[in-house]
Amino acid sequence: MRTCTDPSQALRGATRALRVQFFVAGALFATLGVHVPSLKTHYALGEQAIAIALLASGAGSVGALLQAGRVLARHAPGRVVPLVAVLCACAIGNLLTPAAYGVLLVLMLAYGAAAALFDVAINDEATSIERLAGRPLMSGFHGMFSLGGMVGAGAWSALAATGVEPAAHLAGSAIVLVALSLLASRAMLREARDAGAERVPLSLPRGPLLLLGLMAGMGLVAEGAMYDWSVLYLRQELGTRTDVASLGYACFSGAMAAGRFGGDWVRARVAPVPLLRASGLLGAAGMAMALAIPHPAAALAGFALVGLGFANIVPVLFSAAGQLPGIAAAHGIAAVSSVGYTGLMAGPPVIGFIAEAHSLTVGMGVVIVFAAVVAACARRAFAR
Repeated sequence: MRTCTDPSQALRGATRALRVQFFVAGALFATLGVHVPSLKTHYALGEQAIAIALLASGAGSVGALLQAGRVLARHAPGRVVPLVAVLCACAIGNLLTPAAYGVLLVLMLAYGAAAALFDVAINDEATSIERLAGRPLMSGFHGMFSLGGMVGAGAWSALAATGVEPAAHLAGSAIVLVALSLLASRAMLREARDAGAERVPLSLPRGPLLLLGLMAGMGLVAEGAMYDWSVLYLRQELGTRTDVASLGYACFSGAMAAGRFGGDWVRARVAPVPLLRASGLLGAAGMAMALAIPHPAAALAGFALVGLGFANIVPVLFSAAGQLPGIAAAHGIAAVSSVGYTGLMAGPPVIGFIAEAHSLTVGMGVVIVFAAVVAACARRAFAR
C-alpha cells in the first residue's frame, strides 16, 4: 500500500483504487456467469447438477462471510484484497481445465469463499472512504462493480463470435483482472487494525441487521439470477445465438451501472424508503416483461429494467449496515452480507431446481416476487 503525506491526495488515490477493485470484482463475477453454458457443455450437466455447483459456491461464500468480521477486525482491506483476488482468479481461470465434476465443485467452493471476503473487504473500505469524504459514494463504487460485469460479459460476447475457446477466455480474463487488482491494492487506505482481535463475534445478523440482510438477500437474488441464468434463458428458452445471448447479463449490468453512477446524486435527494420502494417495483416490472414476452429484444430490455430497478438496493442497505451506532462497519456489512449473499449464491440454485421441475421461465419468476417484497418492507427496515 502506498504512503502519502497529503491526506486529501491519499483519499483521492484510495477512492480511485477502490473503484478499480469493484470493477475487478464485477468482471470476475460476470466472467463466471457467462460461462455457465460452457460449464454445462464441458461437464455434460443438467440444470440440477449446475445448480449443485452453484450451491457449492454459495456454501463457500456463507462460510467465509461468517468469519469476515473477524478477519477484517484484524487485517485492513488493503491486506486482505490482494490475497483473495489471487484466489478468485486462480479458481476462475481453471474452471474448464479438469474433467471431473468433483474438481469443479471444489473450485466453485474456493471461488465462493474468496469472492465473499473480497466483497466484504471492499465494502468495508467503501464505508471508510464515504465517512472520510463526508458524502455519498457507495452507489458509485457499486456502479463500478456493474460496469465490470458489463465489460466482462461483453468481452465474451465479442470474443465468442471470433471463435475464442471458453477456457482461453477464462484464463486470460483471470490474469488481466488479478493484475489490475494487485496494482490498485498499492493505493488503498493504510488503516490500523487490532491484530489480537480474537474475541470479535461471528458475523451473525440480529435485530435491524437481520432485516437489512434479508432485504439485501432478496435484492441480490436478481443479480444472481442474471449472473447465472440470463444467458442460458436466452439460449435455451428463446433459442438465441451465443453472441446475442451473452448480451443478457451485459444489458442488466450496463443498466445497473448507469443507475448506480447516478445513485449517489439520487441518494442525496431521495429518502431510503421511497427509493427502495420504487426500485423494487421497477425491478419486478422489468422481469415480468422479460418473461412474459418470448422475444430476445423484449428479454434484453426487461433485463435492463431489472438492472436499473435493483441498482441502488444493495448500496443503500450496505451503507446503512456500515453506519449503525455501536457496530463496527466490517461487522455490520459482514452480518448483512452473510444473509444477503445467501440470496446471491443460494437463489440461483433454487431457480435451477425449479427449472428442472417446471421451466427456467417459472424459476426466474422468483425475482418478481422478491422484488415486490423488498418494496413492501422498505418502511419497516428504516423505521428506527
